[in-house]
Amino acid sequence: MNKKLVVNKDWCKGCGICVELCPKGVLTLENGVINIDNEDICIKCGLCELRCPDYAIYIKGDEEDGK
Repeated sequence: MNKKLVVNKDWCKGCGICVELCPKGVLTLENGVINIDNEDICIKCGLCELRCPDYAIYIKGDEEDGK
C-alpha cells in the first residue's frame, strides 16, 4: 500500500508538536503553518498524526486497495 502524508493547512495552528516529534526531520514550520519538506524520507511512523491536537496532519492510504 502506498501511503501519503497529508496536511490540512486550514486546520494547522502552527504549534510545532509534529515538527518536534518527527524522527526524520521531514516537517518544518513555514509562516506559522506545517510544511512537508521532503516526504521521500518520511517513514510514515504516524507520530505526527497521533500527536496533532487539531488533526491537521495525517497519513492517507491508497484508495485503490480499498483501505
